[in-house]
Amino acid sequence: MGGIWATRIEDYQMAKKSKQAKKSKPKKAKVDPVPKGLRTVTPYLSINGAAAAIDWYKKAFGAKEIVREPTPDGKLMHAQIRIGDSILMMSDVFPGASSQSPDVLGNSSVTLQVYVKNVDKLWQKAVDAGAKITMPLDNVFWGERYGQLTDPFGHHWSLSEQIKMSKAERDEKQKQAMAMFSQCRLHRLNSYESSLFQRNWALGLNPIFP
Repeated sequence: MGGIWATRIEDYQMAKKSKQAKKSKPKKAKVDPVPKGLRTVTPYLSINGAAAAIDWYKKAFGAKEIVREPTPDGKLMHAQIRIGDSILMMSDVFPGASSQSPDVLGNSSVTLQVYVKNVDKLWQKAVDAGAKITMPLDNVFWGERYGQLTDPFGHHWSLSEQIKMSKAERDEKQKQAMAMFSQCRLHRLNSYESSLFQRNWALGLNPIFP
């Protein structure tokens, strides 16, 4: 009987030591699959003169620089900035790259949307820094104060904030917008004419084409 108890005590002690050994092993560091501060989707801009663009985004949008990885010749192979709570990545364009900058392509198919609390203040700051107005800032029928800009490097931006609008004002703005798009389809305007048409409409001018 004593032998059985001795064996059980020995087994218990061995099991206890085994558990303690497992606890004493250092835990493997957990790697977060998403880098800190980043969301699921992050824009990545191709720019001729990425370093200069960062300086401009600081001046126009109050951007904060996070990462800058230059090549020996001063170009940027990678950079990150933060505007508000969002991170934006960018780099210079290099030979053989799959993407090109807007100044090479002649335009950009992407518009970066920025929401802020005081859109008029940010708008004026960007315009003073040299942004080109492509759609003047105005109250629009979906309940925002909204406008579009193009930065000196060819990338498009829309700035807006949600605002209170009466139903009557929304209805009138929607009526004007639908009339504008109808005329665009009727006259089959090219891109320049369409932009000019939108500008005149937003400024309250009579955008009539012959």
